[in-house]
Amino acid sequence: MGIFNQKSKLKPAPQEIRVEKVIVPSKSRLSSTPNTLRPPLSHHHKSTSPRLSPNPRLSRTKSASPYLSSSDEKRIAGRKRKAVTSTPRDSPAFGNDSDSEDGDSDPFQKRMRRSESRSIDLNRKLRHKKAFGAETRDSRIIHAADVASVATKCPPIAGAKPDEIAIELQYPSRCKRERYELVWQKDKIDAVKDILAVVEHVAETYLTDSEAKPFIDHNASFRRQMERAVTEKYRDVAVFRTALRNYNDKLLELVENGTVAKNLEGLHHLPPSLVSFILTQVYDRTVAPKVEMLTKYEMGSDNVYGELLHPFVTKLLVEQTKMTSDQVFIDLGSGVGNVVLQAALEIGCRSYGCEMMENACNLAEAQEKEFKSRCLLWGVAHGRVHLERGDFRTSAKILEKLKEADVILVNNKAFTSTLNDALINMFLDLKKGCKIISLKSFVHENKTAINDVANSILDVQHYRYHENWVSWAAAEGDYYISTKK
Repeated sequence: MGIFNQKSKLKPAPQEIRVEKVIVPSKSRLSSTPNTLRPPLSHHHKSTSPRLSPNPRLSRTKSASPYLSSSDEKRIAGRKRKAVTSTPRDSPAFGNDSDSEDGDSDPFQKRMRRSESRSIDLNRKLRHKKAFGAETRDSRIIHAADVASVATKCPPIAGAKPDEIAIELQYPSRCKRERYELVWQKDKIDAVKDILAVVEHVAETYLTDSEAKPFIDHNASFRRQMERAVTEKYRDVAVFRTALRNYNDKLLELVENGTVAKNLEGLHHLPPSLVSFILTQVYDRTVAPKVEMLTKYEMGSDNVYGELLHPFVTKLLVEQTKMTSDQVFIDLGSGVGNVVLQAALEIGCRSYGCEMMENACNLAEAQEKEFKSRCLLWGVAHGRVHLERGDFRTSAKILEKLKEADVILVNNKAFTSTLNDALINMFLDLKKGCKIISLKSFVHENKTAINDVANSILDVQHYRYHENWVSWAAAEGDYYISTKK
């Protein structure tokens, strides 16, 4: 997620600080890469670069075919349906045999159990006010076919005839369907796996057990039919298209009779896996095709690019700072806007970002536009988003909103000491209890006047983030949450 303008020489704080080891699920359940260069659920790669750079996002893992192998088919046939618990971009959309503890469990009940694991924000309303009207709306999204198609020199998947390539996908709203083409090419949106993932998320989040059964029941469902049709053994595009058409018709029926809207009204947050998937869709249609724009930065300056990944941001905002929809989030150095958008979608709060690098700002504005359109397509409401261009030290809007902020992110991993000192002075006006998330501590051992100020206004707690939770390194690292006294 966005982190521009950053470098710091700060050292660990001398005062007592509590150290907490972050406990996380196994690596197979984490989104191990940024929501960027790897395709959603299948346009994938692993980020291993040890330095702050967008380069980890420039490649995706190799995949010999968009189809399931025969061994995959046998493995899937021998297991029961299970809920998707994460959306790693370097693993199949349909999960892993080891994921399920109770395969017979209903996805709606699994969703409810997930809800119980976090505090419920009753003020958060998920139903989008414009998504379920009487008329079909044009959400004005960037369609998958605009990015990956025969026109963009992507070859059709094996077995697809020219008149079978163009397809459409219904989402849980009264919006026009998204256009896909049955093509496949490395580094492009994988239509088959993207569609399978959408079907899974719709069933898991928007439908009850009985409603979801035709969609994802293991033995006979739209998804199972599509899944089977793209195995190496069958490769039957016509069957895939028929199952997709039946899925579209059934979901539209549930949208039109009010079922989907009613179910959404009973929810107060989205599963992190769906949050990650929606944000990944946004990124892959806006930033990924132009990611080379982020490679132009000056090493050793404040303007170095890197990202906090979805699981890390969820840990910070949901578990540790426990944000709610009536609060204010600010990202100082917001890059392409990833964290700003995640806060608005996952928390539903007012979310602000400020960035000074022109290319990043342009991509952030493209993301914001697609984000709003895609949330409408998914039928979900998001918090207010405001992206500011310029230096956060002099932005009148940001300086004003800092006084209202409940949580601030400042990825100062690469900030200069001068910029970090300026931030400490800015923190003087924060309200009591405001949380500041940073990659380096603002309190250190140097006996300086500015450090005395930081020590007097901030209580600092030190934590460790999990490996593969940032874009610039695969290793674990340090982060800090400071509370304004």
